[in-house]
Order: sequence, then C-alpha cells, then structure tokens
Amino acid sequence: MTIYNLGSINIDRFYALPHLPEPGETLSALRHSVGLGGKGMNQSVAAARAGAKVNHIGAIGKADDWVRERIESYGVNCQFLRALDSSTGHAIIYVDGEGENTIVIDAGTNAQQDYESVLRALDGAASNDTLLLQNETNLQPDAATFARAKGMRVIYSAAPFSVDAVKALVSDVSMVAMNAIEAGQLCDEMGLTLEQIPVPEVLVTLGSKGAMWRSNETGEVIEVSSPKVTAVDTTAAGDTFAGYFAAGLDLGMSVQKSMEWATQAAALKVTRHGTADAIPSAAEVAAFSSK
Repeated sequence: MTIYNLGSINIDRFYALPHLPEPGETLSALRHSVGLGGKGMNQSVAAARAGAKVNHIGAIGKADDWVRERIESYGVNCQFLRALDSSTGHAIIYVDGEGENTIVIDAGTNAQQDYESVLRALDGAASNDTLLLQNETNLQPDAATFARAKGMRVIYSAAPFSVDAVKALVSDVSMVAMNAIEAGQLCDEMGLTLEQIPVPEVLVTLGSKGAMWRSNETGEVIEVSSPKVTAVDTTAAGDTFAGYFAAGLDLGMSVQKSMEWATQAAALKVTRHGTADAIPSAAEVAAFSSK
C-alpha cells in the first residue's frame, strides 16, 4: 500500500526568542536556523520515517534543488514533485523558551499546483492507498473527489483552519484530523458537535494530553494518552502524529495502535528543535517507547 500526499513544502526559517513578540515589540533572536517544513512535507517525512511508502505531490522553485535532495534523503518519493519558476513556499517560525511557537507562512509554489499533474499522480493509486491533504495547497477538493472515486482513504488535516475549506472537502473525506483548537473552531463555525460532523471519522490531537478518535458511523471512541516529556519545540508535533498515524493504518495497524504509535512519535519530536528535519525514525520511536 502507498500514501499519496498533496502537500505543502516550505523552507522554514527558525528564530529562537526569549518570548513570543508582543505587538510593536522588537526582539533579538537567540539563534537562527534554516530547515525543511510545511504541513504536507512534515507529514510525508513522518510517514516515510515510520516505514510507509510515500509519494509526495507538490511544487518547489527551480532554484531550490537542495529541497528535493533533502526530501529524498528521508525516503519520500519525489517523482510527482514539480519545479516552477516561482519561489518555494516559506515559513517564519518564532519559538520561545517553553517550546511554543508563532508561524507566518508565504504559500509560494504551494498555491500553484497543477490540476492535470495532480490527477495524473493519483491515477496510479489503488483503492487501498491513502491520500493526505492539508489546507496549505490549492486543488484539495479536486484531489479528494478523485481519490474517493477510486476508493482511497482520504485523511484531511483541517489546518490552517478554514471553515470554507472544510465545507468544500467534507463530502469526499474519510477522516478529518484537527487539534483541539481547530475542532472547537469547526464546531462553532458549523454549529455542530464533533459527532454531527458529516464525515465517517474524526481525529483530534490534544497536545500533551494525547488524542481522541471517533467513528461517526458507529459512535466508537478511542482515547490515548501522551507520555510526559519536556518540550523544547512543539512545531510539527501534530504533523508528526498525522504522518505516523497514517503510516500505522497503511501498515495494517488498528486505529488504537496507530494512535499510540503516533503519540509516542509526536512526544519524541517535541523534545527536538526543528520541523521535518527533527522528525524521528521508527527505530528512534521504538527506543523512546521502551524507556
């Protein structure tokens, strides 16, 4: 089985700060670094490092060959990655001393996905494959409709949150994945409870408290807790969870086992600085879990 991901790719610029800036405040960075990120890319790297076969569908600027090389080094297939005459998406990430972050994104090539290229990439998928989607690219509804017509599982991370994006996708999604804040926003905007959201499955990550999955078809609920760690950077924790969770399902694990595995991976990730480059491998998660 294979995971396809129509996902964003960002060049991340990190600034470690004594605290997150207030309006009008100027701060001197304690450290600065550049890495690979984007919600889509983070999820692809997490799934690949978990051991799944991953095909990433996306776009970067022609001047950033190092981005493709870095992605491939993590085991992600880049045959569906287009190089354009535009700038690769990028993110400015502020991280404080408690590991909390504030992020500003410029979409760049992420908003320039090509309809024919996306459908051509998905045309080779099988009914037991998975499609991952997030709100950082264009053409998510087209990809979801095409994938569901093929019988694929479609896992949609409703972030950055947009109720209009959710409404455009919800009829072709197998599962909506959100953090607790996004879940609250979605319920408020749609005037629904989680169990009323018209999707077969809902997944809510709860940070240090773990995660909750619900089948809106049967009413079954599964909750898992998270191990206690000292967080230094929470960036990409949710994406690490999503990638590992999708990989677990793709590798034949149950929902509960996939959630437990993903929770361990996300907990280990927050003990490291960075985004895609800091996502742990399956071997590292296994060693962490056995402690």
